Amino acid sequence: MISKKITIRNQSGLHARPATLFVKETNKFKSEIRVRKEDKEVNGKSILSILTLEAIQGSTIEIKADGIDETEALDALITLLSSDLE
Repeated sequence: MISKKITIRNQSGLHARPATLFVKETNKFKSEIRVRKEDKEVNGKSILSILTLEAIQGSTIEIKADGIDETEALDALITLLSSDLE
């Protein structure tokens, strides 16, 4: 398992459209994806779970990937969140 922390830069946070894009990206990979914000950890492949994190702009989240393509998955998700997700 590998993980990395990232601060949400998107003005609207990880809500609605950005969360949908994130989940679409996670579902491209076989690895299990978990996302943690503070003391709450959720399934990164579930839109409802991602929305419950309430990750607003400036929030720090930790993305964890575990599986055969974990490195590729984590790299793709970090790249996605580092871009403008408007």
